[in-house]
Amino acid sequence: MESLALAFSSGWASGVNCYLVVLVLGVADRLGDLAEVPDALGRGDVLAVAGVLYALEFVTDKIPYLDSTWDVVSTAIRPTAGAVVGVLLAGDASSLDHAVLGVVGGGTALASHLVKAGTRLAINGSPEPVTNVAASLGEDVAVLGVVWLAIEHPRWAAAVAGLLLALGLVLLWLAVRLVRRGVARWRSRRRPSAGGVGPPGTPPPRVR
Repeated sequence: MESLALAFSSGWASGVNCYLVVLVLGVADRLGDLAEVPDALGRGDVLAVAGVLYALEFVTDKIPYLDSTWDVVSTAIRPTAGAVVGVLLAGDASSLDHAVLGVVGGGTALASHLVKAGTRLAINGSPEPVTNVAASLGEDVAVLGVVWLAIEHPRWAAAVAGLLLALGLVLLWLAVRLVRRGVARWRSRRRPSAGGVGPPGTPPPRVR
């Protein structure tokens, strides 16, 4: 159960920022030699690559529209990272445990990634970059907090990750509704009325 909870919480975090997950788990293992964290995540080369990629994502994730492009590229990377971390958490367990934790980690990562990508796409409708920066920093803090909590209290972390995932789905649903309403209003303003009157600003038809 502890490994399952850790796979779920780390899977959610991987869907948001998988490189930060690897960094936190790897550094924690090197500092504390934790039994529940795979030693592979604490290797120097793994931490170096994760650090470079996290630095790249830290900058890219705060630039409007470029963050959505990065999310598209990461569609295959984040769920795969969540699945790999889940499999590694199984350790020397049976192949069934490897499969279960891999599915939990990858599936949760895919769900949280879709929430992140969809929400960011809706946020990009705002012309100012402040919202993107605030959202990105908030995601980094949430990932850091959930993964660190998962190391100490996996079940509490899984509960928090589940709550954040549910909240993200609700926010995504609300964002989609707002975007649809905005698009519908924009189209209604451009669509000519039944009486032949065009959009605002067009002259009325001449009467012969």
